[in-house]
Amino acid sequence: MKNVIITGADGFVGSYTTQFFIDNGVNVLAVDINDIPKRLGSSDRLRYVKCDISDIEKLKSVIPPDEYDTFIHFAWAGSAGPARTDYNLQMQNALTAVECMKAAKELGCKRFVCAGSIMEYEVEAAVHSQGGKPGMAYIYGMGKHIAHCMCKSVAADIGIDLVWPMITNAYGVGELSPRFVNTTLRKIINKEPLQFTAATQNYDFVYVTDVARAFYLIAQNGKPFCEYMIGSGNARPLKEFIIEMVDTNAREQSPIFGDIPFTGTNIPLGTFDSTAAETDCGFKAEISFAEGTKKTLEWLKTIEG
Repeated sequence: MKNVIITGADGFVGSYTTQFFIDNGVNVLAVDINDIPKRLGSSDRLRYVKCDISDIEKLKSVIPPDEYDTFIHFAWAGSAGPARTDYNLQMQNALTAVECMKAAKELGCKRFVCAGSIMEYEVEAAVHSQGGKPGMAYIYGMGKHIAHCMCKSVAADIGIDLVWPMITNAYGVGELSPRFVNTTLRKIINKEPLQFTAATQNYDFVYVTDVARAFYLIAQNGKPFCEYMIGSGNARPLKEFIIEMVDTNAREQSPIFGDIPFTGTNIPLGTFDSTAAETDCGFKAEISFAEGTKKTLEWLKTIEG
């Protein structure tokens, strides 16, 4: 693995991953929609291309053929906020993932690595439960699951190695979206009430630098047509994560459990098992949840000061 293409390279996880590849001697062609990258630094190993990946022909026209061996796909519109419920957008994301994989094959890449999500399993549990009424928040995960299914079939048909890392819940310095860790840490900073569901559902979180390292190791060592869960290796009920986060960052505050109804789906702890990522690829998370949330809190204080 010497030369890679990374889409969504200027995003939260994409930028950390791009930097990790560069730091490990890999040349990266970074693709994103910004005129000038907002997160990426400069490097002799980095080439940045502005391109909307929905225009697949343009994407192919700006990438020289037979120069890159691996294509890593992060770009995904509406990964946070209200757009997660936009089924037209999420379906288009899935179709675009397939087209990017076909483009990777045409460009001479041997391997296509696409960012999946633990929500793919949540979707299956929610949709296939008798009488279940999955909420609109599941639409994002449905898009990821559809992309996974279609990519696997098309990859087998066109002859490209598909590897599917599945992120549990990435967080860390640099994330701006209103996802769970960020929202809770902002409440801590602002001394707002810390109200939650009973938080008995199983969960996992993984710090962004660990995610970046996981993608490098999985892209390099992952077995074709296999999926790899990227997590902390210590999944547990959400309540335990919340208590750890509050104990680490706001001992004077007390979390309140049960005030908010839980309408989601609980999935077995075994679903979060990241053993394959360690056995096949050599990945094991290094940043504890306490350390990761402390880093993130201190960063949030600097931008919201």
